[in-house]
Amino acid sequence: MRILVTNDDGIHAGGINALIKSLGEIAEVYVAAPDRERSGTGHSITVFEPIRVKEIKVPLAKKAWIIGGTPVDCVKLAMSKLVEEVDLVVSGINHGPNLGTDVLYSGTVSAAAEGVIMGAPAIAVSLDCFDEEPDFAYAAEFARKVVKMAFEKGIKKTTLLNINIPAVKLEDIKGIRVTKLGVRNYENLFEERKDPRGNTYFWLGGGIKEEQQDEDSDVLAVKEGYISITPIHLDLTDYKLLNEYKKYFTKDFIKK
Repeated sequence: MRILVTNDDGIHAGGINALIKSLGEIAEVYVAAPDRERSGTGHSITVFEPIRVKEIKVPLAKKAWIIGGTPVDCVKLAMSKLVEEVDLVVSGINHGPNLGTDVLYSGTVSAAAEGVIMGAPAIAVSLDCFDEEPDFAYAAEFARKVVKMAFEKGIKKTTLLNINIPAVKLEDIKGIRVTKLGVRNYENLFEERKDPRGNTYFWLGGGIKEEQQDEDSDVLAVKEGYISITPIHLDLTDYKLLNEYKKYFTKDFIKK
């Protein structure tokens, strides 16, 4: 079993190193991760400048590379040029949750999504914690269990699982919920500042808005102390609207 491990917190982050250590005990692990933190980059790719690559030694990894690009660059480059064959992409462990509409901004989830686009099933793993030195040990252990189950039971190449784990003691985790994406919005407060030359720039901040959540949402599950596992697919087509619009956008519409 060949696993490609990546993240958006950078190659030196605690989460990815815990993940490598855990998965390296059960599989052949390859690592391709950004040279620095790339949180919030979504599915961006690098097209107007070169992508630098440096091979390094990482314990329990068959091979590892520092990539001077986005998380999606890491997966795209690794699966195209660096690793001969990848059976599974695992992205994380992210320092902080990726819930609800966060998945559209998340470099962690986008890296996993790129794995699916490139033809391998993928898992994104996040820990709901912003402490300076979080304990990733249980999250890494849980990720290993999910990976083992996926290969024992079989996993489709189109599979993308988004896992969020509460930052509580193992005995305080209430269980696991298979969830849908919830609602996750932010205040989006832009603070206006001046640089030393007197030019205006803006710094984005703002906290999370409290939103009403469905009972089966990932946001509510993690809030209530459950591990959330959300199956995600990449087809964004609104099929109900597609069929409805077929009635209106006919050849006659052009002639009107």
